[in-house]
Amino acid sequence: MKTLEELKTACENCTACPLHSTRTNCVFGDGNPNARLMFVGEAPGEKEDLSGIPFVGAAGQLLDLYLDAVGIDRRDVYIANILKCRPPRNRDPLPEEQDACMVHLREQVKMIRPKMIVCLGRISAMRLISPDYRITKEHGQIVKKGSFLMTAVYHPSALLRDPSKKEAMYIDMKNIKSTLESLE
Repeated sequence: MKTLEELKTACENCTACPLHSTRTNCVFGDGNPNARLMFVGEAPGEKEDLSGIPFVGAAGQLLDLYLDAVGIDRRDVYIANILKCRPPRNRDPLPEEQDACMVHLREQVKMIRPKMIVCLGRISAMRLISPDYRITKEHGQIVKKGSFLMTAVYHPSALLRDPSKKEAMYIDMKNIKSTLESLE
């Protein structure tokens, strides 16, 4: 089995889809390699592409506020995206781009072995939980999938566009924290 560092190097050298030619940095993942809680978004944005670290822009700063509000230390979680390269103009990832990157995400999950995976947004939830996932109706619902508990919450960038969803996100994050504590 590869190490996370070896998998990161493989990602950095990946040419499985055209996005590799437009990236500044591969945005592999960040956090505790032994995390019990893993967050998975859809794709890096501009700030992430520039830094090589997921969720460091405005959406990431908002996610950090929610983590802090419910008492989860960002250093205790692992954060990744389905795509490791930024789509042009932050467009939604194409299915073939997701397919190309899923091999890397699956390996990350196998290595980290979280107890719970939280999908950040609709695209991640549709890819990881169910193709017909409806974020507005199903956010916060925890399901068992294989050996993981899984749920989805609104993507922090959606909260920046529509602040009326912020209270629902807070409730979902409190539920994630209490579910995680019940696994101890």
